[in-house]
Amino acid sequence: MSEIREKLNLSDDPCVQRFLEYLRVERNASSHTLAAYVSDIRQCANFVWGARKAPPWPWSDLDAYGARRFLVEFQKRKMAPATTGRKLSGMRMFYRFMEREELVRHNPFAGLRAPKRQGRLPEILSVADVDALVEAPGRALSALTKRRGTPPTPFERYAVARDTALLEVLYSAGARLSEIVALHRNQVDLLSGVVKVRGKGKKERLCPLGRPACAALDAMFEAEQGWRSAAGGFRGNEPVFMNKHGSALTPRSAERMMKRRLAEAGLNASLSPHALRHSFATHLLDRGADLRSVQELLGHASLSTTQIYTHVSVERLKQVYEQSHPRA
Repeated sequence: MSEIREKLNLSDDPCVQRFLEYLRVERNASSHTLAAYVSDIRQCANFVWGARKAPPWPWSDLDAYGARRFLVEFQKRKMAPATTGRKLSGMRMFYRFMEREELVRHNPFAGLRAPKRQGRLPEILSVADVDALVEAPGRALSALTKRRGTPPTPFERYAVARDTALLEVLYSAGARLSEIVALHRNQVDLLSGVVKVRGKGKKERLCPLGRPACAALDAMFEAEQGWRSAAGGFRGNEPVFMNKHGSALTPRSAERMMKRRLAEAGLNASLSPHALRHSFATHLLDRGADLRSVQELLGHASLSTTQIYTHVSVERLKQVYEQSHPRA
């Protein structure tokens, strides 16, 4: 919060300061959510009053025409409709808060509509693709060892076991990458086959782990003991997935790892770790899981968010039909 305050000079704009305090205290917003609102508010203020205008900003002076011009600017820059929609949602909520607190008398964003989003379906991996992906780290290490002619180092063994376990857990739990890399030891129960993750809004939920994911985690913990034996071994409630310094693996590092493993498996290296979450949901529905259960497993607040995966399944059926039916 201190970084956000410094970045935005919140002490100079009481409206913004009160709004972010409301988000943090009453809405239990994460630091990522706060940073997103900071960015939206700063962009709006810079667009309307210019970058040289220092806070506090005269929020009550902004009318619907100025608000519309702000949103149109993103469309002129050919930003994705989702980006414009998020700016609208953020500024609308900010003004709604100020209206409630009687800081402004009207909400210039209230009557504006977000641009229609393109009906793009999420990209997924097939079951065979997932198998190839989780096998890629082990295959790559075997090839490196053979080519080099020397056995792998303890950290190389751990890194391969870690990458395999991370990919297995992402697919098995269907969780977001940020939720998985933030895991600590006390959130993993291999005996029961569950992990406790903290999702959006800091809401906690239990995610089941399949047998391959539990086995991969077990192998990773064993490899870790070999890597860290000289440093005293296990020290308590540490991050589950660690880098070479013993710190938690960052989402960006995990994403780079997955892209490298996708390339090694001969798959589309442009896919993000979220593709495993999409694949998790689609494969469950393809095999008869009901939508409500998938919603709970994904941690979606609204069923409408989960319904996109029913469209993915239908589209796949249509592709099979068009490829296979003689009169398609």
